Amino acid sequence: MASLPPIERYTPLPDVTLYRLPMQVFPSGFVGYAYVLLGLDVPTLIDTGSGFGRSTQDLLDGMRALNDEYGEPFQPTDIKRILITHGHVDHMGGLADMLRVTGGAPVGIHPLDRRVLTNYEERVVVATKNLHIYLERAGLSPERLAQMIDMYGFSKQHVRSVSVDFMLEEGQPLMGLHFYHVPGHCSGQVAIRIGDTLLSADHILARTSPHLAAESITHHTGVSHYRESLKKIACLPGITLTLGGHEEPIEDVYERIKHLQQRLDLKAERILDIIRSAGRPLTISDISKQLYQDKRGFDVLLALQEAGAHVEYLYDRGYLAIANLDEVQAKPNPALLYSIL
Repeated sequence: MASLPPIERYTPLPDVTLYRLPMQVFPSGFVGYAYVLLGLDVPTLIDTGSGFGRSTQDLLDGMRALNDEYGEPFQPTDIKRILITHGHVDHMGGLADMLRVTGGAPVGIHPLDRRVLTNYEERVVVATKNLHIYLERAGLSPERLAQMIDMYGFSKQHVRSVSVDFMLEEGQPLMGLHFYHVPGHCSGQVAIRIGDTLLSADHILARTSPHLAAESITHHTGVSHYRESLKKIACLPGITLTLGGHEEPIEDVYERIKHLQQRLDLKAERILDIIRSAGRPLTISDISKQLYQDKRGFDVLLALQEAGAHVEYLYDRGYLAIANLDEVQAKPNPALLYSIL
């Protein structure tokens, strides 16, 4: 069994303690973090892991360690409020488990991700349908498309709908917590500021760029929303520590944002170069294979979504054109061929 990073302790405000608890959110060894916030009005849990594999047990072990190793008079049953930063499985899939542990602690999430929790089964059906249409337009063969749809649904089978009790709205602080709506990676993604500390969830990570998907699959995702969200956080003064939902803490979030913006620019240029070098129009699948040559398994699906997000951004801004308009007009949902405008 792979070892986890250590629990880390922070003091974002006087008499307020924040604990970062690691979990293996997927059996591949992918590590995510939940946060326990003590010293406000009530003990608060921020995110719940995936509920998949050992994720919930890791979270419970971490919370119990706060008493055993840090001397906090705290047990998992003391949680009286749960905040979900965004509606992705590795952050909210364990919510039903934690509701059982806490006896039904009130749950908050941004309005744009509310239905992910309250109508999860509907959300999976609609999102799967949108993804199917998108992958057809991306140029996948029927066999390859079926494989991708199966992969997409596998990690979502264990999640069930739960109730939401309140909304995390920008401009409506909650007991010293300030929320910022930062869509792009997810429609209802929020960053949470506590004093000079920012919980960035998956919006800003220390080493990698968060996954982006085309807005044609899910509204309020994509490159354009992500760029605007980065600008929003860049305008917040006085952040000295940023803690993400994965990876290491970030000491200078402003420099990290500049780096992420540069990576977006470079990826856009890379896609234009791929099409120019081909000397012919390309599908999103063609572009993705060259942009992400080393991807295997589920990562191929993520790469197809990511490539499409960047193609969508370039198309919306007039850098690309659809080269097979006659076919698009004549057929229900053909693969789209993109050329340089």
